[in-house]
Amino acid sequence: MFFLITLGIVFLSWISDIYGLSVVHPQTNEVIRVQSLLSPESLRWMLRSVIPNFTGFAPLGLVIIALFGLGVAQHSGFLSACIRLGIRKHRRPRRIILWVIFLGILSNVVGDAGYIILLPIAATLFHSVGLHPLAGIITAYVSVACGYSANFMLSTLDPLVAATTQDAALTVAAYGGHVGPLSNYYFMSVSTLFIAGIIYYITQRKLLPELGEYQGEVPVESYKLLSRKERRALNIAFFIGLLYILVILFATFSPWGILRSVNGGLIRSPFIMGILFLLSFGAGLMGMVYGFASGKYKTDSDVIQGLGQPMQLLGVYLVIAFFAAQMFACLEYSRLDKCISILGADFLLSLKVGGFGVLLLFILFTAVINLIMVSATAKWTFMAFIFVPVLQQLGIAPEYTQCAFRIGDSATNAITPFLFYIPLVLTYIQHYQPQANFGLLLKHTWLIR
Repeated sequence: MFFLITLGIVFLSWISDIYGLSVVHPQTNEVIRVQSLLSPESLRWMLRSVIPNFTGFAPLGLVIIALFGLGVAQHSGFLSACIRLGIRKHRRPRRIILWVIFLGILSNVVGDAGYIILLPIAATLFHSVGLHPLAGIITAYVSVACGYSANFMLSTLDPLVAATTQDAALTVAAYGGHVGPLSNYYFMSVSTLFIAGIIYYITQRKLLPELGEYQGEVPVESYKLLSRKERRALNIAFFIGLLYILVILFATFSPWGILRSVNGGLIRSPFIMGILFLLSFGAGLMGMVYGFASGKYKTDSDVIQGLGQPMQLLGVYLVIAFFAAQMFACLEYSRLDKCISILGADFLLSLKVGGFGVLLLFILFTAVINLIMVSATAKWTFMAFIFVPVLQQLGIAPEYTQCAFRIGDSATNAITPFLFYIPLVLTYIQHYQPQANFGLLLKHTWLIR
């Protein structure tokens, strides 16, 4: 799929270059022209950049680091023990579904960690209560993707988007307001419950009946009650985990916090930038402690085996990620995404509709553009300077424009093949259904079918 999309990008860039497709960047006034991927210079760039494109693929290092910690936690039996402790004698599928949905929506507090960490755990949780593990992956994936802008707490995205909105609003001389990280808080808080209700309804009424009963073999232990030794090991692991959390919180929020940024904030701080490693290290630490306390681990060699356990899964992921990385690099090099986005924005603003109609069209436009340009911050960086000043002149406050953008930005995250984490999602799915592809994922994430 990624190879065919790359061929499509090559063809479109060639046609666009022939006809001289170009736009003007609204913020820098730079002329952006589509670069043909069939030109001699582009062909030389492709050969020079194959390896850097792959090694520089954004999610690659994040996925490997996260799976190290999850590997130890699963290999030692720690994750299985946690699930058995939570389920005990009463298996309530409804509770498990709701937990997965809310954890997915709220995971944007720590950025993209939900895509990496929650999906395999959700598959195990669903299977533990007799539900199809693919339903767990898909439910968690949709919750993370479509709930990316909804939360009860501030996420890492809120300050970045608000700062861009404020800069765009100041281009209008008469503007004297201030757009802060909490400008859309009430709407996003209510959206959390609304999105959770929709995902739960579709999961129960459509997804689970369509998938039916899982017939394959899942490499998990039977969910018997914990023994006394396992409970003791679990208590020790939880105690160590609590100490670890306290140390991280002290190093972040105390007066001597070394994990804050140089200006004392959390934006771009070591805590935020390294949160995925901190989570992975914590999971691995508790898994290692549980393994030694329960007798599963005897030497450091056992820990190394736990670290290496995800390698089979990573093998499939690396193959998919290689072709995905080339596709993303070709799209960025050709500048097709930026040209299409700016041309679409100019067309939208040329339509003569009222304020409310403009907001609806803007949401739809953002949802469509999100299919090819999925980075929220990169998209808003140039869209804000197009739409915020114009909509201000129509009497629409910058906060409303920002809110409309975030609605459209999250709406199509789950159905675009250009999402950075699609290779990982497909890898998780193929672990339970080897013949699965993006078509299966699209079938179960597209509401209107």
